[in-house]
Amino acid sequence: MQIETSQIDMFVAAAHKAGRYGLVTCSSGNLSWRASVDMVLLSASRSWLAELTPGQVVVCELGSGNVLNDVKPTVESSFHLGILRIRPEVNVVLHFQSPYATAIACGEPEQYNYNVIIEVPAYIGAPAVVEYLPPGSQGLADAVINAFADGTTQMAFLKNHGLVTIGKNFDDAIQKAVFFELACQILLTHPDAKVLDPAAVDNLKALGQA
Repeated sequence: MQIETSQIDMFVAAAHKAGRYGLVTCSSGNLSWRASVDMVLLSASRSWLAELTPGQVVVCELGSGNVLNDVKPTVESSFHLGILRIRPEVNVVLHFQSPYATAIACGEPEQYNYNVIIEVPAYIGAPAVVEYLPPGSQGLADAVINAFADGTTQMAFLKNHGLVTIGKNFDDAIQKAVFFELACQILLTHPDAKVLDPAAVDNLKALGQA
């Protein structure tokens, strides 16, 4: 299937939206989209999502990973493609570095209960945690793919690196990242913040799945 110019434009617009919401800084972060059954769009290596251009959009085959338009993909393309292969309901993968969530990623993310706002249990659930591994390495790719392999995980910390989230479309993935950043901001700026009680969490999870 040939990629249409309109699809490139949609991808670029989504990358810019991630930048407007403060999810990426300069060349941090990367984005992928299942544009068809067997074709994926990826942000180019070292590109700035907030200023992405059509010439910085990579077209590749999902199965083989072969690049079809001679643009070098993000160094994290292996985990993007891997998640899309194992999660057929997922169409977008976003690797981001929003300030508060990344600050927590540089410590011990496991120590926090993120259910301080209703959107976390409704849309995200418990985040996975991936130990530090070199960026772009196969080890990191394997660990990130494994973190999403249970079929339910929506968010993962990459220690001392950033976060990865997924979505059925661009807005779904961006919304999860923005809501999670808000929860992390609350936790880091309001030490006495109260988490939702378990019954409320269970109810919100059910609403999110409805």
